[in-house]
Amino acid sequence: MTDQTSPDTTSTSEAVVVVAVFTAAPGRLADLRTALVEAIPAVHAEEGCELYAIHDAPQDQIYMLEKWSSADLLDAHSRGSAVARLQELTHGLTAGDVQVIPMHPIPAGTPSQGLL
Repeated sequence: MTDQTSPDTTSTSEAVVVVAVFTAAPGRLADLRTALVEAIPAVHAEEGCELYAIHDAPQDQIYMLEKWSSADLLDAHSRGSAVARLQELTHGLTAGDVQVIPMHPIPAGTPSQGLL
């Protein structure tokens, strides 16, 4: 997986939002979708997982939207068995590295609509 980092303005106790972009290998979009769906329940059971949802996107991509209650718990997730299983399930199903993009909120508007 490829991390694209930005300046870290989040403490380890604040929620962290991540987008992971999976691009399917030619002809493997349905297989990639099935593998990701299979992997999600284990992640949902992890401490700190507030959101972990996949969405179809253009160009044979699947976007995974994640929200973790802290950077420390996100780090634990990235080293844990659920991610190892996800990598095993998706092996050979992606065209290139998965892009993992951590993001930091810019509060705007109402708290319920302006923040994940």
